[in-house]
Order: sequence, then C-alpha cells, then structure tokens
Amino acid sequence: MALIVQKYGGTSVANVERIRHVAARVVETAKQGHQVAVVVSAMAGETDALVALANDAAGDRPDPREYDALVSTGEQKTIALLAMAIQRLGNKARSFTGGQMGMRTDASFTRARIQSIDTERIHAVLQGGAVAVIAGFQGIDEEGNVTTLGRGGSDTSAVAVAAALQADVCEIYTDVNGVYTTDPNMVPAARKLARISFEEMLEMASLGAKVLQIRSVKLAQQYGVPLHVRSTFETTEGTWVTREEDVMERLVVSGVTYQRNEAKIRVRGVKDQPGVSARLFTPISDAGIVVDMIIQNVGQDGTTDITFTVPRADFKRAMEMAQQAGREIGAGGIEGDDKIAKVSIVGLGMKDHAGVATKMFRTLADEAINIQMISTSEIKISVVVEEKYTELAVRALHAAFVEHGAAEPQPE
Repeated sequence: MALIVQKYGGTSVANVERIRHVAARVVETAKQGHQVAVVVSAMAGETDALVALANDAAGDRPDPREYDALVSTGEQKTIALLAMAIQRLGNKARSFTGGQMGMRTDASFTRARIQSIDTERIHAVLQGGAVAVIAGFQGIDEEGNVTTLGRGGSDTSAVAVAAALQADVCEIYTDVNGVYTTDPNMVPAARKLARISFEEMLEMASLGAKVLQIRSVKLAQQYGVPLHVRSTFETTEGTWVTREEDVMERLVVSGVTYQRNEAKIRVRGVKDQPGVSARLFTPISDAGIVVDMIIQNVGQDGTTDITFTVPRADFKRAMEMAQQAGREIGAGGIEGDDKIAKVSIVGLGMKDHAGVATKMFRTLADEAINIQMISTSEIKISVVVEEKYTELAVRALHAAFVEHGAAEPQPE
C-alpha cells in the first residue's frame, strides 16, 4: 500500500462531468489499497471570473487581503463537488480548505510562501479509509487570514502536501500526457520523455515549458518527492520527474524550449567604473521587475555597453527606469526591442559532451538566424533571436539535437 497525492488542474475539473471522471480515477486508486490525498485547482475559468469581479468592485487595485479571500473560493467550490462525487461512488471523502488542513503561510497576500503544514487531520482521515480532498493554491497566515500562493500555486500545494505526508509519489494530472522534448503543437516530431531530472525540469520550466510550476519542482527536488506528470484523460504512463541518478537514458539535449514574452534593453556608452551597474539595476529591481540575461561588452575608451532582458509586460516601465538611470550615470543612449524571443536547449548530457554550443550556433546559422545574446549554465544554452524566427529556430534545434541526436547511457 502506498500513500499517493494526486493533483488535478482546472481543465481536469472544468465541469461536473469531468469532476465525476476525476472521482472515478481517485476511487479506482483507493480501491487498489492506497491512501489517497487529492489537491485540486478551481474549475477552468473560475479564477479569471473571480479576478474580474474583484476588479469590477474595487478597480484595478483591490485590497490584497480581500482579493485572496475572494479568489480562494474557486478551489472551495471544487473540493466540495469532488468530495460529493467520490461519496456518490461509495467511497468516504472529506474536503478541506488550505486553512482547515493546516497549511500555514507568511502574510504576503497574492504570493504567499508556505511555512509549515500540520498533517494531523489529513493523516487521521487517510487512516480512517477516506480520501482527503484539499484546496490547492491557498493557506492561512498566523492571524488566520486566507492567503494565496500565486497563479499555478496548486502544483506547489500538492508537492508541499506530498512532502509533509511523506507520500510515495505526487501525481500531477493535467491535459497533456507528460513532458515533451518541445512543444508538440509546434513540432509534430516532439516525443514524450519517460523520465527527466529535477534539474532539467527546473531549467525547462524557467525557460518556457508550462507543464509544471517552477516552485513545485524546487520543492520536489528539495524534499525528494517523485513527480509523475500524467493525463487526466488517459491511463498511460506519463513522465517521471526524479533524481538525476534515476534517469536511465541521459540525452545530450532533453528539450528545446522557447519564450516569446521577452524584451531587451541596451544602455550604450556607460562609464566603465565600479558602481555604475548597481545604479542602473537597483531601481528596476526595487520595482519588482525580473532581469534575466545580462551582457556587458568589453570596455573601450573608458565606456561599455550593457544589454539585458526583461519580461515584455514590464518593458515600458523598465525602459523608463533605464532612461532615468541612464541620464544619472551619463549613458550615451538607451535602445529597446520588444520583438525578441529566447530559445533554449536543456540536457544533462551537456555536462560532459563537447561541441554542443558549436552545434547549436551552426544549426541557427544554417537557417540564417542571427543570435543577439547568449546565456549558459551547466545544462542549458539560451539565445535571444528575433521573435519572427522562433518557430524556425525551435524546429531546427529539435531536429539537430533530439530527432537526430543520440542518448548517452548512464555509467554503471
């Protein structure tokens, strides 16, 4: 008998018919002798509708505490309906909000961080033979206020619950049947991975893959929780996200990802002296804008150029701040481009496989795609290109590294 945590996303519980389908899967797992805790999201579109109501009532900046109190009700609807559907099939079930099940967070409304989980109530329910149905995305702070973890927070809730319960596995059910080598809607030759390491999944999630939320993968890695990404609508095996040593087939490149929502800013003629970069990036950081790639050219004639990327949604604000900082530090000029994309390759095999970067650059050159910026880590290489070349770049790199690439067997 295993203790299994299952998580179902909004599309999996989009309506009563799908909730009944989920209930049947849950009951089937319980009938196999397993203890089952289920973490669910709000029904598809429910959170968006609640956000719209908040904006209608309070304008574009609703009070964060009341905002969390409102949007958390989406998951409360789902847990009650799913518990009822499970009971209808003859299995015991109890529903719990984040606060009721003992999930404590800090008081950072709309983006709370989990601090602790009291598993006593959940363990009691499971040991009594019932399914625990838990609202994802939410908890309570020390004062009893409802908090939410941010968009995609149900994945994080599920992994945190699995870690606290010391579950054997956390199954992430969604509308895709696993993690693919790239977007199958863009590249028909994309294939599902049987296993992928936490490290690779973290890189892929941060670089555009939308199967798992980054925070959930970090938690799973930290606590050693095996993740199984599966389809709600199929019974086939999905993709296991696990420790590096458990990945039997080590691909040189496991995935090709892309992000279109990027923009870059170039600050020309910056004085090449200590403290200038800090004066440029401090106001941008203080505004909560995430800076990704940064390139500083070799200084000439006492000046240098600094180029960096930001999310496209923050481009206008970041440009205004860069222009203000540029005036203060005596920069030669500010240029911006919000028509770029970041394309990346990720793979454990890159650690000890020479020539990967050369092959990537040659592949893009063969397609007449100019590389504007480059960023690397031990298991990934990212390049910035013109947005219009995104699909061509992804297809070419996938063909070069995945379709025609070879796997490196794990050493015995």
